[in-house]
Amino acid sequence: MRDIGDFDVSDALLGWYDHHARDMPWRVGPADRAAGVVPDPYRVWLSEVMLQQTTVAAVRDYFLHFTTRWPDVMALAAAPDDQVMGEWAGLGYYARARNLLKCARVVAGDHDGQFPDTYDALLKLPGIGPYTAAAIAAIAFDRPETVLDGNVERVMARFYDIHDPLPGSKPLLKDRAAALTPAKRPGDYAQAVMDLGATICTPKSPACGICPLRDPCRGRIAGTQSELPRKSPKRPKPTRHGHAYIAQRADGALLLQRRSDKGLLGGMLGWPGSVWSETPSEAPPFPADWQPLPGEVRHTFTHFHLILRIWTAPLPNTTQPDELIVMDKHAFRPSDLPTVMRKAYDLWRDH
Repeated sequence: MRDIGDFDVSDALLGWYDHHARDMPWRVGPADRAAGVVPDPYRVWLSEVMLQQTTVAAVRDYFLHFTTRWPDVMALAAAPDDQVMGEWAGLGYYARARNLLKCARVVAGDHDGQFPDTYDALLKLPGIGPYTAAAIAAIAFDRPETVLDGNVERVMARFYDIHDPLPGSKPLLKDRAAALTPAKRPGDYAQAVMDLGATICTPKSPACGICPLRDPCRGRIAGTQSELPRKSPKRPKPTRHGHAYIAQRADGALLLQRRSDKGLLGGMLGWPGSVWSETPSEAPPFPADWQPLPGEVRHTFTHFHLILRIWTAPLPNTTQPDELIVMDKHAFRPSDLPTVMRKAYDLWRDH
C-alpha cells in the first residue's frame, strides 16, 4: 500500500527527489534518468560496496580514484591485488576489498563482464549480501526491490512511529518500506528515501517543516520523531593490546609483512607483531636490538579498541628475514597501509 489515506507517498517523495536529489559521481540523476540515461551497474556496485560502514564524504575521492584507474569491471578484474588493496587503504573493513576483487573476477569470467540484473542472481556473487543486491537491482536495473540502509530505517521508524528497537525491528521496518516501494521508478524511489534520511530526516534535529512526507508522518504527529529509531543498548567494546615491530635497514629499506587473507586486515601490508589480546606477549619477528618507542598507538575497530606498543631496531643491509617483505624506501607508500598500521608508522617516523 503506497498511500496513507489520500496521500500518495511515492508520488510525493519522487516529486521532491526530482528537485533535490544529491549530486554524486556514481549516480544518474532523475533528469538524466528520465532522458534515457541508464546507470552503469559497475559504478552502482562499486559505490554500494564502498559506502558500507562509510560516509558519502569519505567515499567520494576513493570512488573517483578507482573509476579513473579501473573504469569498468573487466579492468578491475585484471588488476593486481596489491594495487587494489593499496587504493582501498584508509576505507577500512578490508574484507570488502578482497570480496570486491573476487566479485569483479566472477562477473568478468562467468558473466562476460555483465552484472546479473535480478536480486537472486546478484545475491550469488561474492561479497554481495541482501542490502547490496537490492540496491544494485533497484538503482542499476530499476527493479522494485526494497533497499534498507540506516537512512531508510530511520525514515520508516518515524513515518510509522515504530518504537521497537533496532536491530530487532529490522524485519518490521523492511516490511513497511516494501509496502511503500512503487512499481514505477523504483530505482529513483530507493535513492529518494535514502536522500530524505540523509538530508531532512536526519538523526538529530530532523527538518520536519520541509519534509515531503510531513503531513502523514505518524512520528511527527505524535511528537516522537526525534526519539526514533530506538536502539538496543550496545555492549561496551573490550580493549586489546599488541606489539608491532618497525625496522629499517641502513639502506632505508623497511621490513613489512603481508597479513593472512583471513581475519582482520586480511591481505594488507603491515608491520610484523604479536597477537592482539588482553595480555599479549612480546613477539619480535627476528633477533635484533629492539627498543620500545615512547607513546602508543590507539585505534578502534568495529568490535574492540586496540592499543599497540611500537618497537624499533636498526638493521644492517644484509638483513632479509624469511616471510617478511624488504621494501625499498622509494617504493614504500604509507598510504598503502591500513589506518592502524599507518598510525604506527607515523609514531615511528616522528621518533
